[in-house]
Amino acid sequence: MNILGLYKKEIKSYFNSPIAYLVVLFFVLFCNVYFLFFNQFIARNVASLRGFFALIPLVFIILIPSITMRSWAEEKKVGTEELLLTLPLTNWELVLGKFLSSLTLLAIMLGMTLFVPITLSTLGHFERGQIIGEYLGAFLLGAAALSIGQFISSITSNQISAYIFGVVGLLFITLIGEVAVLLNPAGALSRIFTHLSFTFHFGSFKKGLVDTRGLLYFLLIIFYFLYLNVKVINLRK
Repeated sequence: MNILGLYKKEIKSYFNSPIAYLVVLFFVLFCNVYFLFFNQFIARNVASLRGFFALIPLVFIILIPSITMRSWAEEKKVGTEELLLTLPLTNWELVLGKFLSSLTLLAIMLGMTLFVPITLSTLGHFERGQIIGEYLGAFLLGAAALSIGQFISSITSNQISAYIFGVVGLLFITLIGEVAVLLNPAGALSRIFTHLSFTFHFGSFKKGLVDTRGLLYFLLIIFYFLYLNVKVINLRK
C-alpha cells in the first residue's frame, strides 16, 4: 500500500460511517440557519459574508474533533494500528495519508456552502477577491485544527477522549487571545497569547484580506502538529 492507497482507505472509512455525513449536514444546516434567521444581509443592503465567517472558528471547535477523533484512536480500538505501522510507508506518509483524507472532507464541507454567495449574489454584488480570501482563511483555519485534532487522537486511547481533548485544545488556542486581553490588557504576555490565537490570525481572512503573516502562521501550525504526530508514531514503532 502506498500513500494514495492509505488516502483512499481513509476516505472510504469516513463515508462508510455516519460521521462524514453528519458533519457535512450539520455544517450546511448551520449555514442555512444563519442566513435565514440571523444574517442582516437584506436589511443592511450590504453584500458581505463577514458575520458568517466570524462564527467559523467556534463552529470548527465542535466539528473538527469529530472528524479527527477516530484518526488514530480507532486504529487502537479495533487493533489495526500494529498492522498499519508495519506497512511499507514512512511515518510522514502515514500521517499525511490520514491528514489529506480529513482535509478532503473539510474541502467538501466548505464547498457545500458555496451556494450561499452564489444565491445571494442576486441581491447584491460580492467582491470575488473578498470571497476567495474568506474561504481560503476558513480552509487554512480548518486545516490547522485538523492537524491539532489528529495529533491529539494519536496520544489518546479512545475516540471519546480524543474528541473531548480536541475540543478543549481548539477552544484554548482559539480563545486564548481574548482571555489574555481580559486578564492582562497591558501586559506583554497578553500580546504573546493574542498572536498565538486562531482568532487573531483569522481576523484579516474573515474580512477577505489575505495576510501573509496569518498564512505563515497557519502553515507553521499545520507542519508543527503533523511533525509531533510523526514523532508519536515513531515512538509507537
